[in-house]
This record gives sequence, structure tokens and C-alpha cells, in this order.
Amino acid sequence: MKVACVQLRCTDDMRENIDTATSLIKQAARDGAKFIATPENTNLMAPDGGAKLEKTFAEKDDPTLPAFAALAKDLNIWLMAGSLAIKVSDTKTANRSYLFAPDGKTVAHYDKVHLFDVEVASGESYRESRTVEAGIEAVIANLPWARVGFTICYDLRFPQLYRALAKAGAELITVPSAFTVPTGKAHWHILLRARAIENECFIMAPAQGGEHVNGRKTYGHSLIVSPWGEILAEGSADEPGVIAAEIDFAEIGKIRGKLPSLQHDRPFRAPQ
Repeated sequence: MKVACVQLRCTDDMRENIDTATSLIKQAARDGAKFIATPENTNLMAPDGGAKLEKTFAEKDDPTLPAFAALAKDLNIWLMAGSLAIKVSDTKTANRSYLFAPDGKTVAHYDKVHLFDVEVASGESYRESRTVEAGIEAVIANLPWARVGFTICYDLRFPQLYRALAKAGAELITVPSAFTVPTGKAHWHILLRARAIENECFIMAPAQGGEHVNGRKTYGHSLIVSPWGEILAEGSADEPGVIAAEIDFAEIGKIRGKLPSLQHDRPFRAPQ
């Protein structure tokens, strides 16, 4: 199966972001991709949490959802909106992934569990929890070819989530992201390859890349990684575009058969 990641450099103009993503999704579909994923914050990269709250919508009113549902149906593809900012209260949004089937129906959604409350080495400070409601549930969905597990960006640093998805049957795990440049340079490739290797599954990580409103810079380098940790496709540092790869899910059975580490987890007592 051919899969594709759409890399974006989103702004605080939701309509512009939808139009840019739509154009690149159509490009990926023309090239034969049957499962296409977009990055975290596909509909909006606002200057700050307050501006984001002003520009977001409740799920029933968000313009991205009908646009992507129609796109999935028109192109006859499985389409994952990596994450959208969806207003869930006067003070909070959800950071939420959506999966659309080729009939245009929403078949699954996932709210980011681990929120990015961090000060990075460059002095940048992020407090996602101030304006984002954390999710509480891991999610897997069935595609015709495989079971797909959902994660978002900072989730990548919590291997227990990936292990739980793999143990529940995930053969492909998505990691839509908007990584900072300092953390991306240090850890992006290493962590994505590690999650693929230790869970013997494919990883798709569509990313934001380049400079956004308020000067924030994201790392880019969208990746598709094999269960053996090989990088099958990689995006640029800062340009929107599409990366794609042909993946064979039979490879997972072969690797898990030779190295059945998913069957070897054992309970143990934690140190006191």
C-alpha cells in the first residue's frame, strides 16, 4: 500500500491552511496514496493560546471537518487530519486527530494525552495545558490493510502509550507533530525510529516545518519509518510538501516472528 505524509507550514488563517492542505492531499492521492496523514495543528497555528481560542470552533461548526470529509470521499482515500484545534469550552480546546473513511464518514478520533508543558534549551517556553484539555483514552482504528494507532507530537516521549497500542494490535502508528527546532534536532529521528523498532510497526510522522506567526519555528522532516527502523521517506526542514512510501504489512509478521519481543513483556516490581 502507498501511504503519504503531508508536511505543512500553517498560519493563523484557517481557510488558508485548509486550502493548502487540500492541494497537497490531492497531490498525494494523484500519486497513488491510499492513506494520507497531515500534521498536528493542521487547521491553525496561532500566535498564542488566547488567539487560538478566539479563532477555533466547536466540533459542529469547524470548517475543516466537512472539507476533509468531502475530500476523503471525492478522492476515495483514508484521510487522517493529524490534529485540529477544536473548542471544547470557553477556556480550552482539544488537540484532536480525526480519521475519515473513503465514504466521508469520521470513523475515529483521538485527543492528545500528553500535553507539552516545557521550557526548551533555547529559552522558549510552552504551556499547552493552559488552553488544551488532555485526552484520557488510547485509540486504534481498523483500515482495510492494518490496524492504526493514534498519537500526537509530545506523546512520542512516552513509550508506554506506543507499547499499549502495539500490544492491542497496531501495525501502523501515526505521530502528527509540530516539534520545536531544538528538540527536533536532538531527538526527532531517534525517538521515531526507536518507537518503530521497539514496537515492530510502521511509523508515519507528518510534521509542521518552518517559521510561523509570532516567530515560532518547527522542525519539519516528516518521516515514514519501517518496523526495522529504516527511514523510508523524509521531508524537508521548512517547506510544505508530500512524502510517500510503499509499505508491505507482511513485513511486520516476518519481523515479529523472528524477534517476538511483543510477546516477552513481563510484570515486575517498580523500585521503591
